[in-house]
Amino acid sequence: MTKHPEPEKAAPETAAPEAQDSAAEKQKTDMEALKAEADEHRERSMRLAAELENVRRRSARELESARRFALERVAGELLPVADSLELALSSAEGAPDSVREGLEITLKQLRDVLSRHHIEGVMPSAGDAFDPEFHEAMATQPSDEAEPDHILHVVQKGYRLHDRLLRPARVIVARPSKPNA
Repeated sequence: MTKHPEPEKAAPETAAPEAQDSAAEKQKTDMEALKAEADEHRERSMRLAAELENVRRRSARELESARRFALERVAGELLPVADSLELALSSAEGAPDSVREGLEITLKQLRDVLSRHHIEGVMPSAGDAFDPEFHEAMATQPSDEAEPDHILHVVQKGYRLHDRLLRPARVIVARPSKPNA
């Protein structure tokens, strides 16, 4: 069988310039839409990463705070014991030496335990300026010796755990003895 050559196919006619422009424009629009979508996904991913980092930092801070202040409730219950021992020691002047020494040793042990756990006393002195962040005014008293708003007498020692106040020092604060005329 003789094979007849197939007629050559005519080269496709080039598309009309308007169709080419339309196809190129559609491609460009599709590319811009895909780029905008990719940018949106990238931005969303970055926001989520930042939010995750913030959650991680916040959790670490909360864990550290919980670790630092876990003793707060127990310390609050031990403070009256320290107060009682200090009061007993100050009133044990006529007591036998062994009783006084026992109180001193017990109080020292309790203070050492509190110190190891970062519980520190807040003990202002007479004449110090009254600071409402660390002191609680139990009363005011007229005084010629002390300046107004300065401590006359400390009623009860205060305490803090790290930088958090457990109990303010209770004080009596001076006020002017005579009102200014």
